[in-house]
Amino acid sequence: MTDQKILIDLKNLTEGERLEMSKLGILSPESKITPTVFPEIHKNRPPIEKYVTHAPHVINEAYNYAKPSSFSRALRLDIGDYKILLISGTASVNEEGKAEHIGDFRAQQWRTYRNITNLLSAEGMTWHDVVRTTNYLRDIERDYAEFNKIRTTFYNWLGLDPLPASTGIQARLCWETLLIEIEAYAVCKVK
Repeated sequence: MTDQKILIDLKNLTEGERLEMSKLGILSPESKITPTVFPEIHKNRPPIEKYVTHAPHVINEAYNYAKPSSFSRALRLDIGDYKILLISGTASVNEEGKAEHIGDFRAQQWRTYRNITNLLSAEGMTWHDVVRTTNYLRDIERDYAEFNKIRTTFYNWLGLDPLPASTGIQARLCWETLLIEIEAYAVCKVK
């Protein structure tokens, strides 16, 4: 690991951090970052291939706005005859990485659906391939009724049956301006 990839202050680690980083093999007894070692297990069994999914015409790449960023907007996994798409928490963010519709929960939800729709489309998938969503609302008591009306309207318009499995969670989102964030999992058979 080069010094430019170390984003934490090694001089100000707590004893707990020092202990856990040492047990992970990241920190040497001299409190230096150790070289990254490709795990022995992967020499005979390489990890599954992962492919980053992009939809730059509607939503920017995460590393362009969340510096430093440590996630992809979506990852595709190809497993046998199946394609699996894991879509990270997605919100009302535009192609320039700016929040859209500040203060307007309903518009943010529609923009979030638009962003997810385009990430699905980038892999030749649709909402009919979505098997699960996790829905994070900043204020679930205030916004859940509207959220559910919009989601039901959207899913009915799409003709989804069965509906994706779903969880709703109240959460503080990464930006104060965001009122909703949705992650989705989609699976389809490859032709």
